[in-house]
Amino acid sequence: MQDAFTFVISALLDLYVIALVLRLVLGLQRADARNPLVQAILKVTDPLVLPARRFIPAAGRLDTATVVILLLVQLLGTGMLASIACAGHSTPGQVIALGLLRLVHLVLRTYFLLTIVYVISSWFSPRGYNPALAMLAAIVEPVLAPFRRFIPALGGLDLSPIFALLAIEFVNRLVPSGYGVVGMVCMPF
Repeated sequence: MQDAFTFVISALLDLYVIALVLRLVLGLQRADARNPLVQAILKVTDPLVLPARRFIPAAGRLDTATVVILLLVQLLGTGMLASIACAGHSTPGQVIALGLLRLVHLVLRTYFLLTIVYVISSWFSPRGYNPALAMLAAIVEPVLAPFRRFIPALGGLDLSPIFALLAIEFVNRLVPSGYGVVGMVCMPF
């Protein structure tokens, strides 16, 4: 029962954190705010971000209020999950470390999946405007751009997504994860 409850809380937390990450990326890319999917992300994240903007000014193009809320939601959620899943108490340092590791893995997994969806949709999409594909392009293209500078297209075939996916997975495997990291949080140092 506890595992099912922890799964539901973790899934909801991850979905909200993904929405905050997308809001941050879309803001940095100056995505079309009239796009219905962008509006949905803004609407979901506005209740936490807009009040924070009164106290936290933006730093250039970076929406620092979204960054702060993103980190707070991730760390508070991780602390809550650690208190549910662990018999002992976790130190704040352990919760911060696990929260940041979870955030890195979540962002990398999200980019990996969005890149795959972007590539597959490019095979089947019509030439017209599609709000979902426009939002997806705003998110994925900045990741693919550095690879496109170094990897030439072969006969019209763009290989940059393959190398981007390999790089994302490489970094994902470098970052510690799994039950060993969770075990460090559940056991005091």
